[in-house]
Parts: sequence; C-alpha cells; structure tokens
Amino acid sequence: MAQKGVQLDRETFSCSICLDLLKDPVTTSCGHNYCMDCIKTHWDGEDEKEVYSCPQCRNSFTPRPVLLKNTMLAALVEKLKKTGLQAAPADHCYAGAEDVACDVCTGRKLRACKSCLQCLASYCDKHLQPHFDAATFKKHKLVEPSKKLQENICSRHGEVMKLFCRTDQQSICYLCSVDEHKGHDTVSAAAERTERQRELEGSRLNIQQRIQDGEKEVKLLQQEVKAVNGSADKAVEDSEKMFTELIRLMEKRSSDVKQQVRSQQKRVVSRVKELQKKLEQEMAELKLLSHTEDHNQFLHSYPSLPALSEATHSSSINIRPLSYFEDLTAALSAVRDKLQDVLREEWTNVSSTEVDVLLPAAEPTTRAGFLTYSQEITLDPNTAYAFLLISEGSRKARLMKQQQSYSSHPDRFTEWPQVLSRGSLTGRCYWEVERRGGRVCVAVSYKNIRREGDGCRFGFNDKSWALDCKQNRYSFCYNNIETTVSGPQSSRVGVYLDHRAGILSFYSVSQTMTLLQRVQTTFTQPLHAGVWVCDDGDAAELCKLK
Repeated sequence: MAQKGVQLDRETFSCSICLDLLKDPVTTSCGHNYCMDCIKTHWDGEDEKEVYSCPQCRNSFTPRPVLLKNTMLAALVEKLKKTGLQAAPADHCYAGAEDVACDVCTGRKLRACKSCLQCLASYCDKHLQPHFDAATFKKHKLVEPSKKLQENICSRHGEVMKLFCRTDQQSICYLCSVDEHKGHDTVSAAAERTERQRELEGSRLNIQQRIQDGEKEVKLLQQEVKAVNGSADKAVEDSEKMFTELIRLMEKRSSDVKQQVRSQQKRVVSRVKELQKKLEQEMAELKLLSHTEDHNQFLHSYPSLPALSEATHSSSINIRPLSYFEDLTAALSAVRDKLQDVLREEWTNVSSTEVDVLLPAAEPTTRAGFLTYSQEITLDPNTAYAFLLISEGSRKARLMKQQQSYSSHPDRFTEWPQVLSRGSLTGRCYWEVERRGGRVCVAVSYKNIRREGDGCRFGFNDKSWALDCKQNRYSFCYNNIETTVSGPQSSRVGVYLDHRAGILSFYSVSQTMTLLQRVQTTFTQPLHAGVWVCDDGDAAELCKLK
C-alpha cells in the first residue's frame, strides 16, 4: 500500500515534458506544473507563432507568460526526495512504438533488453535478473529483444516449436511430430539450423561477392545523385542566365523603340510647328495688306505675296488623328506574335525533356529471367581471323588448318584467331556461347580495338573483357591482367550485359547458373560480342535462344 502511494507521488510531482521529478518547478495560469527549463525550451519553439500553449491542456497565452519558481512546490519535492521518492526512469528507458516492451512491467512499460526463447517473454534489466540468479532460468536461451516470439508457438497445440519437419519444410512442436507429422523426416530446430548454416557457408564467397557488388552499386548511386544535383544546379544557373539575357535584350529593344518613337515625334512636331508658324505669318501679311488704305503701299507689297492660284499649305497636310505610329505598333505586334509562337512550340520541347538517370536494374536470378533479355547475335566475317571458318548462319567459328578465302578488309584480325559480332550491344542483353574443344575465350569488346599486334588479343588491352575457358579452369582477363576464376565446368557460358549500368557478368550454364565473374565499370562505347579459339578443330557457337 505504501508502495502505491510512492508511485502516486512520483507521477504527481513529475514534469510531463521530461517525465522526471520537477526541477525549479513553475506553475502556469492553467494550473499545470513544469520544470522551468523544460517549459522555457518548449515555448522557445513557439516564439515565431507568438502564441504559447500548455503542453498538457493546450490552453494558449498571449503574450508569453513570465513564470516564477514555485517555492512551496520546490520545497515539497525536496522533502519527498528525502523520504525515499526516486526520480522516474529516464524517458529513453521507456519502450517506444518501435521498441520491444518488457512483458512484466505494469503501467508504463520499460524497454526490454533481452527476450527468452523458453519463456517466450521479453524482460527489462530489472525483471531479467532472475534469469541470472535462479538456477531454474540459467539454461534458458536469451536473445536480442524480439517482437516475433509468438511465431515460435504452435498455433494448433500451443507448444513451443522445437522441431523441424524436413518432409513439409516447416517448424513443428513435439505433439505435431506424433500426430499429423508422424513418420516424417523430423530433426531438432537446432540441427536444421546447423545444416542450413553449413549450406550458407558454402555460398559464402558468392554472398561476399554480392555484398561487394552491392557496395559498388551504392557508391555508383551516390555518385549519380551527386552528378544529378550538380547538373540540375548548372541547368538552373544556365537557364537563369539565358532568361536574364533575353529580358535584357527585350528591355534594350523596348528602350530603342521608345527612343525611336520620341525622336520621330520630336522631328515631326518641329516640322509641323515650322509650317504652322509660316502659315500664320502669311495669314497675317494677307490680313495686313487687305486692310491697307494706302494705294501705293498696297501696290508695293502685292508682288511679294504668293500666287493666289498656288495650293495653300493646309491643302498638303494629311491629318491622321492617333494613327501616326500605327505601322510601328503593327510591326511590334507581329514580332510579339512570332515570339509567342516560338515560345509555345519550343516550350513543349523544353517541358517534355526527361532526365535519364543511371539506376541499375536488378540482375535476373534465374535462366528464365536472363532469357527475357536474350539477343540474336551473328558473327561478322569481315573481322574473322583468316583461319577461322564462319558457319551455321554466321553463328559458329571453328579454327581450321587451311586459310579461308576471305577478301582483304581493314576490320580483320591478323594476329589472333578471334572474331567480333556484327551488331553493337547496348541496353540490357543476354547471350550464350557453346564451346567445343580444349580452349575457347568468350569476350566483349569495343569496335575500335586494334586488329594487329599483340595488343589486339581479347582481354590484353583496355578495350575488351574476356573469360578464358580452359579444360579444367577459368580465368578472366582485362587490360593485360589475368585472374583465376573458380566455378563448375560447363560447355556453355552465359553472358549478361547491362550497358547503361556498366555491369558485365559471365555465368557457367548447366542445369543451374553459377556466376563466374562480374564486372562493374563505365562503358564509354557500344560493345560487340567476341570469341577467340585456341587450337585447330576448337569451335565456339552463339546459341539460338528463341
């Protein structure tokens, strides 16, 4: 009963923000208590709203209240501490939504530190202690906290599933083994785990290779994100410059038009005023002469007057109210319409431009998956070594003792018995090569590989990648560096290429497919398939897969 009272006191005198005992307690006008630092920090985050609220009842205050330490409450908390009241566990010790909660705790549950596979329960540090102290619990299996403990319980019998039925490939309890699984091949779950762990260990090298490949792909994606961000920033910067130049050009043209209009306006108005002044002067002279009473003066001035038969100035003036610059306005209107048409047509191209991002697609895991990318490939006789016989619809290359009657061609290999495919390879594609004889090399190469000299051999330059298939072993060669490759022997080699992602993989193909070598790089040109045949009679054939 006393313990219940202590629990009540702890909750009553705890800050609802930090969940610890009140420190320098303050009381809001709505009657709730907080640590001074906690409520200050909370309200600091509401400064920009200029409305401050109580974290518990959401009562709002304007302006921000000035809070003073509640000395009586502070004294009471100190007195309760001396009577044995302890601070509540730190908030990070409580179980959150993503945590595994202690199954023994009541009220607000603490975070579990271990789960027991025998008890099928999870425990915090305090409630786990009996598993270390009591002999009964010391043999129990403790694991990291898990939310999936109930998956270990048989849904039919409610018992812990400690057995594994190999016949039905499922976990079972003891009652299942003597009931519906009677007579089945059953072992302990621990024994099955050991067996599968052994199988997993056998695939360790492949797993490690996949992890390494995954890490390389992550780095590639990180580089791609950096490249995309940099390219986008540059595109925005360039577009701003271009629009600024366009705006500056339009402003200059606008200024030029204004200057042109004002200049013409000034010139025409000046001319009109001159005509007006001259006309007014003539009119004044006519009026003065018509009112002259002195006959001699009239006769003296009369010859200086313009002939009355001549057209007056006013008859030559064409009045066009508000339409003097309508031709210029019409020309500008035509320019505007053309600009709008250009922007409308070209903007479709700008707005529809898609950014093609290098995101490597998942490599298939089954032969059926690879076959969806199968490519029909044929060999190019114009590249074939003179002693190579190309047959079977240009899919097979066999090394002969007699030179073949090929015409001279600049693409022909002159030093090594090898040949390239006709078409180039881009995107995602897959093909298989069937080898016959002692030694055949399966390769991919850029078209601009050398055709003569030692450096033209597949794998012995930086323009080709080659898997050398010998009688009892494989080796991979690139840029004159050869490495031994382990894997099951097979007469058929599968080649998978994801050109855009920079992935090239060689597989040993039999009833299953085994990865022999994977390359992660950046291909700068289209690729061609290639084969190299070592000895007389040896052959390599590009298989029909469709």
